[in-house]
Amino acid sequence: MMTNGLARVQTENGEVGDVNLNELGQRASKLGVEIADVNGVVSDLSEIGKAQAGYVQAAVSASQQMDRANQLLSSSMGETKQSADRARDVLTHSSEKISATVKSSATKMRVLSESAIEFRDTLGSVDATAKKVQSASVSISQIARETQLLSLNASVEAARAGDSGKGFAIIATAVKTLADEIQGFANQNAENLEKLMEILHGLQERTAGNVDLANTAIKEAGEAARTGEQLNELVDSVGVMVKDIEAMTQPVAENLKAAKSIGEELGRLDGTLKTSQERLNVASQRSENILGISEDLMEFIVNSGVETDDSKFIKAAQQVAAKIGSIFENAIERRDVSQSDLFDQNYRPIPKTDPQQFTTRYLHMTDARLLGLQDSVLKLDPRVAFSVAVDTNGYLPTHNSIYSKPQSSDPVWNAANCRNRRIFDDRTGLSAGQSTKPFLLQTYRRDMGGGKFALMKDVSAPIYVAGRHWGGLRIGYKV
Repeated sequence: MMTNGLARVQTENGEVGDVNLNELGQRASKLGVEIADVNGVVSDLSEIGKAQAGYVQAAVSASQQMDRANQLLSSSMGETKQSADRARDVLTHSSEKISATVKSSATKMRVLSESAIEFRDTLGSVDATAKKVQSASVSISQIARETQLLSLNASVEAARAGDSGKGFAIIATAVKTLADEIQGFANQNAENLEKLMEILHGLQERTAGNVDLANTAIKEAGEAARTGEQLNELVDSVGVMVKDIEAMTQPVAENLKAAKSIGEELGRLDGTLKTSQERLNVASQRSENILGISEDLMEFIVNSGVETDDSKFIKAAQQVAAKIGSIFENAIERRDVSQSDLFDQNYRPIPKTDPQQFTTRYLHMTDARLLGLQDSVLKLDPRVAFSVAVDTNGYLPTHNSIYSKPQSSDPVWNAANCRNRRIFDDRTGLSAGQSTKPFLLQTYRRDMGGGKFALMKDVSAPIYVAGRHWGGLRIGYKV
């Protein structure tokens, strides 16, 4: 039996006494708050564990990628060293062969050039001798002409002498014949000398060109020799590169070993985090169960007629929920909205909103009819933070005026000041919208940003429209 919040109960030893159920309700309420706080901490730890697991997974993945990269680097370095070794061997062999060939070619070119120069000098000497012969031939022709003239004079004198000059005439004839023959030989010799001179001049020109080519070949041979020296330097450079690659091999091998060790350590840490996450999940579920038991206990205490600090908020939620149901039914009767429109759950995204807002076919009606009623609940108690109606999916069409500002370009500011037309499908929001109990009292931690939280209570009551469950009226107030 309960009188003025007192109930007479019998203890284990048989004594009968009065128990202040109001005080019990207050303690149960405080217990619920503490449980909600613990539940929030466990949830935070669970989220932190998930984040850490994600970080470790990312680190494991990065370690595996690094290990693969190191393996590829090691393999590539090995192949590079082999290629460098082969290049060094090929270059060494080619350098030796090219150097020998260049030296031999240079020697042959030098001998050829010297021979060409000697040949040119010899041709010069022959040309000089031929010119002397040509000069002598001219002298012989002159002598032949003078001899012919002398023979002609002798013939004239012999003719004048008559018989006494016959012997002299014979000599004159013989001299003329000899002079004619000498002149013929001289002319033929001149022609031959002229042809010889042309040939000598051609040989001299070609020989001069050959000498120039030979000198150019000697110069190029010298450049080829320098190229061979550069090739030798390249061989030395490749040798140095091979040594550098060999020097790099050891650090890469050590890096591979270290990366493997890191991967193993990360693997063990990942396993530990998975175990921790599993236990945190169990703890979170147990904490949720305890929170549910606490909420059921508070519901039982209130339904038992015990007055608590939450009683006036519960009554207000039930009364406002009933009024909203009547408002919706009246709107249907006045044809401001159809029943199918009122239960529209086809949430259409509003473009360029962040956080995302949505519209429905009944939004114009709730904005017009619920705003004033919901704002009036804020005057119930200074602790009241909001009073809103949500459907069974947590969609909140019309919020209080202070939380229904036009969105700006700042998503963080929007999240705090533009809370209308959004879907709040967290545990508290969904439970408030889907519960069909006479009331639902929930305790939760509200994220205030910057790692700060505020303990809140959320009391809700179902909203019915012509016997059909539409959602619930939520009143949130600070603890």
